[in-house]
Amino acid sequence: MRSPGVSRRLSPPKGLAKGGGVDLVAHAQSRHRWLPYLSYGLLVIIAFFPLITERPYAPQDTQVVIFEIISRTTQPYAPWGWVFHFSTLMVIALTVWKPEVGSRAIAAYFGLNYLVIAAVQTHAQTPAYGYAIHTGALIADSLLGLLWLGVAWKNRLYLNFSKAPRWRWTFLPLALLIFWSPLTLEGTKAIPNFNPLLLLTSPDYGLAYCFLTPVFLFLLILAWPGVDRLALQLTAFNGLLYGLFNLSHWSSPERLWLGVMHLPLLILPVVALGLAHFSPPQSQ
Repeated sequence: MRSPGVSRRLSPPKGLAKGGGVDLVAHAQSRHRWLPYLSYGLLVIIAFFPLITERPYAPQDTQVVIFEIISRTTQPYAPWGWVFHFSTLMVIALTVWKPEVGSRAIAAYFGLNYLVIAAVQTHAQTPAYGYAIHTGALIADSLLGLLWLGVAWKNRLYLNFSKAPRWRWTFLPLALLIFWSPLTLEGTKAIPNFNPLLLLTSPDYGLAYCFLTPVFLFLLILAWPGVDRLALQLTAFNGLLYGLFNLSHWSSPERLWLGVMHLPLLILPVVALGLAHFSPPQSQ
């Protein structure tokens, strides 16, 4: 997927290095300004698609059903948590070495990771509701995966760490926290787990949408304006939606730490949306 009206690729390193070469972003935004807002509306509708369950559930129990799904999905794949950590570090290292090649790799990797999450995290066998499918998340994760594979295919992401404004690095602790994912679920209770090994082995990062997305958004914030604007807007808005949904964890003492762990999914989407909507590309 690409922003409408854009006929050139977004990643010419010479233009970005000089602070120019991004007029195509402004040109894209000058046409079809309604498209992001229409897309936001569609994402909201998708997010409220009813769950599919073997046994019926009351609408007010939707969050309970979702928690039953996500609290069980990563368990069978926990031994593979290290794969997602090392893969992320590898594409970041590649970007440091060769920004043009690494940027495309980042878009492709996170696109594939979203497809993995769609396949793994959106359904589970639950004790109370039988086999359950988180329909909205399945659709949204699949769309995001295809979106970023399209961005990679059209080479519409360019990230040069040395060009990122210093103030954007202040959000690095949020990305590191979520990459670490110092969390353990014991039944319905979420407790802190500050085992340093989780920095490279946590099964939540890479297998959970709410933990993958803040890390990706942090990289996109660093990359702006070398990012497909519409792709950034949709990724950030969908992240903000689920960040708001997960405010419900703060109402349960057993899941308070889970609420803390979802703060990056509230903060980073707001920053990304602010850049995409209000930061003129010419000033980057």
